[in-house]
Amino acid sequence: MNTGRRPKTRLGSLLAALAITGASLLLGLPAHADEPSAGASPAPKENPRVDLILDVSGSMNIADIQGKSRISVAQNSLNEVIDALPTETEFGIRTLGATYPGNDKTVGCQDTKQLFPVGKTNKVEAKTAVATLRPTGWTPIGLALRGAAQDLGKGEATRRIVLITDGEDDCAPPDPCDVARELAAQGIHLVVDTLGLAHDDKTTQQLICIANATGGSFTDVRTPQQLTDKVKQLVDQSNDTYTINPVKTTGTDKCESAPVLTPGVYSDREKFSEHRVYKVPVKSGQELRASVSVGLDRAMARDYGVLLQATSATGQELVRGTDAGSTRTDVISTGLRWSTDDSKGYVTASPTGSAKDKPDTTVCLVVSNSLAPQPGVHTDPGMPLELTVDLASASPAPEGAAMGLGRGWILLLTLTLSGLVFGLVAGWIARWRIAVWREN
Repeated sequence: MNTGRRPKTRLGSLLAALAITGASLLLGLPAHADEPSAGASPAPKENPRVDLILDVSGSMNIADIQGKSRISVAQNSLNEVIDALPTETEFGIRTLGATYPGNDKTVGCQDTKQLFPVGKTNKVEAKTAVATLRPTGWTPIGLALRGAAQDLGKGEATRRIVLITDGEDDCAPPDPCDVARELAAQGIHLVVDTLGLAHDDKTTQQLICIANATGGSFTDVRTPQQLTDKVKQLVDQSNDTYTINPVKTTGTDKCESAPVLTPGVYSDREKFSEHRVYKVPVKSGQELRASVSVGLDRAMARDYGVLLQATSATGQELVRGTDAGSTRTDVISTGLRWSTDDSKGYVTASPTGSAKDKPDTTVCLVVSNSLAPQPGVHTDPGMPLELTVDLASASPAPEGAAMGLGRGWILLLTLTLSGLVFGLVAGWIARWRIAVWREN
């Protein structure tokens, strides 16, 4: 039996986490939309599709994951994943290095096949197919990526490839990073997430490169439970985010040259400690609602944050939203709301003048981050960024007496008078009780 490569023993230190994909936030949206959001992609009719590529090359026999072999850990995790599959998910499995035990590298490097077709999953058949796998051959990752893309087919929905391997491609060409870039350039809404069972630097760098090229994530797997949880998370994420494909855009460093955005979901990439600016025209009586999510797809220094600002065209800050963290997470997000009538921090009930007579207000959305990479981590390309923009009718502030009591000196005076009256009444009652006690 040919192992296809030497076992990996040197531990690397690179970690990365999930990029976004999934999950952008529309902050404060009412249950009833006053007006539909133009510019957002319509929800596609097809179901979410996931194809899992499993490395079954010779080195998967190595028992170095809590005393268990890599292949047994992968098989047990897949069984749990298959049992938990959502009914709407179309799931498939492709293998590499699973069938050819010989020494002819030319033949071994063609060894990738569809183990279970992408579609409605018969869980018994899928688990049976996984149980028959035995580590055998070489590691043609690049060829397997192309095959998985064909398994998933084309469509409007985002499709996901999940690659589980314990080493780098030993069959290039094609180089798997080049294949990932090739798939991304086709604009076919394909995301590749990679999970590494070995921890050498060369393998880690290759898997990070594959994930970064398609906006996916890399995970350095250390325990069986971590593998199971991560694959389940990726499958669930495909269900949460497949219906809307973000529109690619490129922010600039100045508002004057920034792209103009209409309501919708947009994707971009932002480098460490960079600012990206976008423009949104807001009509009188409208409320701008925006959120941003930055995917932390590589190892970050501790203590980081993201800032979303709405400013005027002259640079005056209108409102901001921030979020910060000190440990690794998959994504960091924040959002804001602002209305053209929000001159004092709240929306007036009756804007003066006719809304038709008022020109649009150009709001500049500025996305900034205080992210820094850990030593040795690549800074290019930038982190995946997802920006959600929506415009709705401005909600008037509550009217009536409570509206005035909640502001400034009126509230302070009311509280002071209330405290004084309460103190006087309490003192009078106490003196009365003492006088009655003395008489009796």
